[in-house]
Amino acid sequence: MLNITDMKAESKIPPLLRLGFRPFFLFGTVYAVIAIAIWVYAFQYGQPSQLSVPALWWHVHEMLFGFAMAIVAGFVVTAVQNWTGIDGTKKGRLAVLVALWLAPRLLFWTPAPLWLISSIEALFFALLAYEIGYRVIKAKGWRNLFFVPLFILALIANFASYATIKGMPPFPSVAVWQAMLWWFVLLLSVMGGRVIPFFTARRFHTEKPQPIVWLDYVGNLPLVLLFIVSFFPLAQAQVGQPLMLIAAAAHSVRVWRWKPWTTLSEPLVWSLQIAYACIPLMLWGRGLTSNAFIDHAMLHLFALGALSGLILAMISRVTLGHTGRNIYEGPNMSIPFIALFIAAILRSIGVAIWPGAMMTLINISAALWILAFGWFVVRYGVMLMTARADGRPG
Repeated sequence: MLNITDMKAESKIPPLLRLGFRPFFLFGTVYAVIAIAIWVYAFQYGQPSQLSVPALWWHVHEMLFGFAMAIVAGFVVTAVQNWTGIDGTKKGRLAVLVALWLAPRLLFWTPAPLWLISSIEALFFALLAYEIGYRVIKAKGWRNLFFVPLFILALIANFASYATIKGMPPFPSVAVWQAMLWWFVLLLSVMGGRVIPFFTARRFHTEKPQPIVWLDYVGNLPLVLLFIVSFFPLAQAQVGQPLMLIAAAAHSVRVWRWKPWTTLSEPLVWSLQIAYACIPLMLWGRGLTSNAFIDHAMLHLFALGALSGLILAMISRVTLGHTGRNIYEGPNMSIPFIALFIAAILRSIGVAIWPGAMMTLINISAALWILAFGWFVVRYGVMLMTARADGRPG
């Protein structure tokens, strides 16, 4: 049973700081809109004079460690309360965690030294790992302990990404970015494998497909190896594509077992299914081609289609559930879900097929992205900033 503090104490906490999903979902999605608008401007007009790091580095870093990591943080510090039955991060500790995430986003636009910015981000990952690890260990919920080494790996990769700005060995920026993309693929594979078939079965009153242990290993072990070999270009060149194809086959079987074609009547379910399907599509696309331009385009199929698609679908669902509302009676998100999927197709497959129209396709894709996440901010922002509709804590 969940250990809830008394309601008098709970009511004194500002709603935005009552549970981790609130500030991180709100600030993360607002930042998603701002960061993409800035990047499209920088891509067309050059380096912004106020930005203290290279614009391309900033774009990739902020999509992964800024936007996506904010949502991951909000999700896990909220979910760990359900996993362990121990009160989640809230009040002052949550404010500190949010401040540690927010500070680097602002400091990039100041003359602040990189050692300071990277150290603040390291503190964010360390505190995040502690907030998860402390509760999991106390509750002996060992199944979820894997998040702790996962965030430690992110902390190390983040330091490496800052080192690449100065040209410091041993890894180039592209190696770090590739590794972190596989970090996110692995995270989505583990979490998606838990929740997508469960949500599907619960919504449509069907039997949940039981996980196949060997299939999970075949799908996830190559992702771990891809994370590792990303730091070693020669190894990546030799084994990268075979590993992608093995993972692609396993994840294709997984998607087929979940029967996504049966979910088309419910946006909060088909959005999860379509977004997850972008993982094997990306793996097939990268595993079957040696063309560097197409390979780069396929990265955006994952970044926009899978990662951002699953983010938008999950935060819509989690926000409704954790603010005391009926999950399937909230604002209709079909338009933003479709907009984001179209953005992913245009930015990946569209650019790969029509490279001459790249700039136009990027602009359209960015506009659809801003529409999708802006829609969430407008329709769900008030829910995140106000108390639960049912009067319960959280």
